[in-house]
Amino acid sequence: MAGSLSDISGKPLWLLAELTYRCPLQCPYCSNPLDIARYQQELETDDWLRVLREARELGAMQLGFSGGEPLVRRDLETLIAEARRLGYYSNLITSGVGMDVERVARFKESGLDHIQISFQASDEELNNLLGGTASFRHKVEMARAVKAQGYPMVLNIVLHRRNIDQIEDIIRMTIELEADYVELASTQYYGWSRVNVDALLPTRAQLARAEAIAHDYQARMKDRMKIIYVVPDYFENRPKACMNGWGAVFLTIAPDGSALPCHAASSLPGLSFPNVRDHSVREIWYDSEAFNHFRGFDWMPEPCRSCPEKTRDFGGCRCQAYMLTGDATATDPVCDKSPHHGALLADVARIESLSDADAAARPLVFRNMRNSRKLAEAEESSSSIG
Repeated sequence: MAGSLSDISGKPLWLLAELTYRCPLQCPYCSNPLDIARYQQELETDDWLRVLREARELGAMQLGFSGGEPLVRRDLETLIAEARRLGYYSNLITSGVGMDVERVARFKESGLDHIQISFQASDEELNNLLGGTASFRHKVEMARAVKAQGYPMVLNIVLHRRNIDQIEDIIRMTIELEADYVELASTQYYGWSRVNVDALLPTRAQLARAEAIAHDYQARMKDRMKIIYVVPDYFENRPKACMNGWGAVFLTIAPDGSALPCHAASSLPGLSFPNVRDHSVREIWYDSEAFNHFRGFDWMPEPCRSCPEKTRDFGGCRCQAYMLTGDATATDPVCDKSPHHGALLADVARIESLSDADAAARPLVFRNMRNSRKLAEAEESSSSIG
């Protein structure tokens, strides 16, 4: 059921341009959809230029170039230059693979404001294992090249059971690279990370140790770098204000032109997401059924509807609710007021009970086209049997 549109549709202030789902890495915690093999018909350059203009006309100010790996797009510099002309603050979210010193310089000349480079670990062997390619040394070189161009050094490391015990080494690596901003972002279990949750979810003891170390370095480095530490949703008692509300300020455009209220929304059944090939950004944002579906509060069941905290958390995450309960309208199970919270706690306890050896023995499903097709075939087979 669509929510009330009075004063709740806002403006798409943050535009995430997922330029491609192609990527040289195969991270098993990737938040891309499982069906990446279906996204072969990417938007052309002119389509993206029109999207940037239309979103800016609606008030978009922050622009993220993401993927997959956006560096595989040969028109990236063209898009960056147009973003600068339009007045965006633009951010490139990248693994660094496919970049060199000369291209970093071209990004600067084109007007890119910000580059965020991801690492999989501080240990070269583990970094390369998790990424599925020998990328660690190149990442280090690119981090230094970004710094040399006068960009703020922004590093992102996704934490999970396979690397969280290295958190102090990870932070030391970021200090050696003279990072200005470091995001220690615990894996949130969408997409590929949900498939691998038994192998990736850390224990509470690991989280407590990691959080203590992160807070210690936050205090010690407060005048030199900003360290952001994010715990997994599954260990919280209140849901996050996902995207600051459905269709409130955040707009994602997928590589094929599908417009989404968040990067994971394509996983939700029963919603038809409009495409920028067929509709203007204005029509999509204000008029489409998909963007209005969970806007506001009218769609909410109890206990959310009567909860005074709904204006802060907006009912939590619809994609997470669907993944954990099979019902996108359900109260996010992360919330301890949810009737599904106990089931989530039980599942977390089950995974925590795995020994380190057992967790490490769980085979990781790496994010690649072959596994995407296998997962799609398995889902189709399961649906036909049902």
